[in-house]
Amino acid sequence: MTATTVLPARALLLDMDGTLVNSDAAVERVWRRWAGRHGLDGDEVMKVVHGRQGYATMALLLPDRPMEQNHADNARMLAEETADTEGVVAIAGAPEFLASLRGLPHALVTSADVALATARMAAAGLGMPDVRVTAESVGASKPDPEGFLKGAAELGVDPAECVVFEDSGAGIAAGRAAGMRVVGVGPRASAHGPDVVVPDLTRVRVEDLGDSGLRVVVA
Repeated sequence: MTATTVLPARALLLDMDGTLVNSDAAVERVWRRWAGRHGLDGDEVMKVVHGRQGYATMALLLPDRPMEQNHADNARMLAEETADTEGVVAIAGAPEFLASLRGLPHALVTSADVALATARMAAAGLGMPDVRVTAESVGASKPDPEGFLKGAAELGVDPAECVVFEDSGAGIAAGRAAGMRVVGVGPRASAHGPDVVVPDLTRVRVEDLGDSGLRVVVA
């Protein structure tokens, strides 16, 4: 029998890529092309790209390159990613999961910028949460906790009362650094120590307890 985990919360903070949206095919295409242009091993690049803003990935892989060059390159990459939505689909259970959160405190916290987030959510047939923390909103990329802390602040909820949904090592580390509990989603998550792991969002139910907050039930 599958064990059930219950996490009390006041708000939910949701990553996008790998958590709500499966964009792996597009990410692979764009970043393997980038790796080829810079003479890097595509497999090694793919080990660090998930969850981070592009400039932060570049800083890890090209440590001697000036950061302003990374930011300029990142702007080009974001445009390339925004134009490539082939194969972008919803994670199983994501439409129903997002529908269940209507009227409840939640926010999207993504390393994508507004244009990329809008394009991928639309390609996956998902509605955009009203509260969004995107690349333009923060000065530091995951695994820095800034994005999740900003999401909590915009919702008016103490970080300790937030539950994060994430798939990547960088994102899970950011959620933990923010003092939040983390539900890991998908195959990448289990290696990075979230509080609980689910294969997809069909295994998650959120109950509204009124003044007592929310209850996240993971089966």
